[in-house]
Amino acid sequence: MNDQPDTAAGYSFTSAEHPRGPGVYLMKDARGRIIYVGKAKSLARRLASYFRGQERHTPKTRLMVARIAAVETISTATEKEALLLEASLIKKHRPRYNIVLRDDKSYVLFRLTRAEAYPRLTMTRKVVRDGSAYYGPFTSAVDARQAWKLLHKVFPLRKCSDRAFANRVRPCLYHHMNQCLAPCVLDVPPGEYAAVVRRVEMILAGRAGELLAGLRKEMLAHSARQEYESAAALRDQIRAVEATVERQAVVLREGVELDALAVAEAADGLGLAVLFVRQGRLLDSRTFHWPGLGLDDAPEAVAGFLTQFYWATRFIPERILLPWAPEGAEALAEALAERRGGPVRLAAASSGPEKQLLEIARANAARARGETPAGEDAPARLARALRLPGPPARVECVDVSHLGGRGMRAGLVVFENGAPRKDEYRTYTFEELEGSGDDYAALAAWAGRRVQAGPPWPDLLLVDGGRGQVAAVVAALEAARSEAGGAVFPVAGIAKATGAPGAGPDRRAGALDDRIFLPGRSNPLPLRPGSPELLLLQRVRDEAHRFVIGRQRRSRSRNLLDSELQSLGGIGPKTARQLWDAFGSLEAMRAADLDALRQIPGLGKARAARVLAALRSLGGER
Repeated sequence: MNDQPDTAAGYSFTSAEHPRGPGVYLMKDARGRIIYVGKAKSLARRLASYFRGQERHTPKTRLMVARIAAVETISTATEKEALLLEASLIKKHRPRYNIVLRDDKSYVLFRLTRAEAYPRLTMTRKVVRDGSAYYGPFTSAVDARQAWKLLHKVFPLRKCSDRAFANRVRPCLYHHMNQCLAPCVLDVPPGEYAAVVRRVEMILAGRAGELLAGLRKEMLAHSARQEYESAAALRDQIRAVEATVERQAVVLREGVELDALAVAEAADGLGLAVLFVRQGRLLDSRTFHWPGLGLDDAPEAVAGFLTQFYWATRFIPERILLPWAPEGAEALAEALAERRGGPVRLAAASSGPEKQLLEIARANAARARGETPAGEDAPARLARALRLPGPPARVECVDVSHLGGRGMRAGLVVFENGAPRKDEYRTYTFEELEGSGDDYAALAAWAGRRVQAGPPWPDLLLVDGGRGQVAAVVAALEAARSEAGGAVFPVAGIAKATGAPGAGPDRRAGALDDRIFLPGRSNPLPLRPGSPELLLLQRVRDEAHRFVIGRQRRSRSRNLLDSELQSLGGIGPKTARQLWDAFGSLEAMRAADLDALRQIPGLGKARAARVLAALRSLGGER
């Protein structure tokens, strides 16, 4: 291999500087930001391909190479390990030139527990390997909840949590509505309950036809014996089953479970569609869109989709249909199998119906559209207004809240590509500032903690406040700059304009008279009310305000209940904390029996009886 240096954007590449084995590489720009993460069987050979023969690169790759200022590599033992590390780093840093899923949320699944004598059907977004059966996914949580309610309305499975089930002393309202057999307190034969579970399993497993035939036969038998109430109940179950499956088209033979994935050129970009086939029925579908990309970028899009979409907590089918075998298909299949806890096969269509399924997916991909918020040019306009180096992909916003100086909290929300990243929301408490009511000190303390947390750094940090709040944050960031590894990012403030004298700021969400402040500038920026860039900032600020106020109210409610608990005989701070840890809510505490309370360390029989009597004297949960 030629070890002569190749140069791009001030970066001199020499293959001898990098390992020849598998691993991950991180490309950085002049500001030290990670702009691309990739994996390779041979790091040196893969990196060399970026700096030689650049005329063969796609436009996206040429733009990226022009911005490379440094390359960092991480060696791994195998290509599969490199692939898993690459996916984790992309998810964490969301680099500008990687193909990143804007919507990588987990979809709704039905979970049927199997470890208990009386299983229950719940909705979840995470797969846990605990022996439960999972069915789905549903991209619409509304549709999933409607189906869940319909099933529970006619199939009387228990709905309460395991804790409530163990502590309940009388049947709940659902039992009186004939929607639960109340096995928590009544002597329900396990066989009778298991029969209900089997019917629900048949629906969810795609055996609705078999179930309907059995229900109709049973209904006619009850009717012939003039058992009209039982016949009517079975009629309702039949209608519920038909309503559940009527929108699911049969596309493959019964029992087949797979996802079908295809790509196509879409409006101003590249579209990708995935179809979910369960028990031979087309259950649901989802499309994704990457603006500015073409079919040349499709192989990277498919490989990136597989590693970013199919996380360990998501339902992964045994087989995934693809339009072609992706690069490193064997390592991809191994990585997905590790996440699934079972084999995964990446395969091309092998039959007419499967090829037709890929054509349906391709047609859906061609119709994919970007799901950008109203005013799609808002980030570009915001970059011009705030003189940013480019449209901000990652925006963080901090807001401070307290009540008369008490309960001082800062809340941080994160938006990426216009969408909230709720998994990255954070709250910060400042015990040293309790009672001070000093917003400036809280913001300065928060800025120090944010620097310690490290990257990913925001393209814009928005502060809910005016000139003073912005100055406090900027000063704290400057003081901690050395600890941040030289990271510097733009800061702006957003503050409500005051109305009539003495009226104070208008705190209504979406009010149009917000003002934008920049460090070192005495006057606010003249952003037009209702402009896309101002609406974008208002949306982020309103979310930060909602988040921190919600967390503060939750904390005040908990503190109030703690005080009320500790006012009862036999309950001090330690016991109150143990009660919260054991039961989670005041309602569950009040529903607990003596045996449940005696499980708490330090509560003997006599003291547990006093605590139980005290809990029963309290009102309902707030």
